[in-house]
Amino acid sequence: MGDVAVYAGLFASALIAATILPMQSEALLAGLLLDGTHSTVILITVASAGNILGSAINWLLGAGIERFRNRYWFPVSGKSLDRAAGWYSRYGKWTLLLSWMPIVGDPLTVVAGVLREPFWSFLLLVAVAKIGRYLAVLALTTGWMGLS
Repeated sequence: MGDVAVYAGLFASALIAATILPMQSEALLAGLLLDGTHSTVILITVASAGNILGSAINWLLGAGIERFRNRYWFPVSGKSLDRAAGWYSRYGKWTLLLSWMPIVGDPLTVVAGVLREPFWSFLLLVAVAKIGRYLAVLALTTGWMGLS
């Protein structure tokens, strides 16, 4: 049961980190990788799945609630949304490869929903970015030799 709780906690952390709520999942993943008691492949898979799902939630929010952008409870500030929309309009769907970045990544995933980026291309580009980030955490944490 302990493993399930660890993986569920990592999944939740990664999911929340991908939304506009303030949370970091990299430190938790790095700690678990350094601990060495859990499968590296499963840790990367669980963190990636949670983070990708969180971004998909952002896309859905963008697709459905952009009309509420000036409301106090709207999840992204108008300034961040406008900046992300500018990047997105200029560079298109390829900006989603930056979805792993702090501050601008989450608004980009919301803007992709607002601008109706097809979900399949959204999901593919976000998956590349999110998995790449966690593989970078793996490489920095373990010297890449931590695969088990």
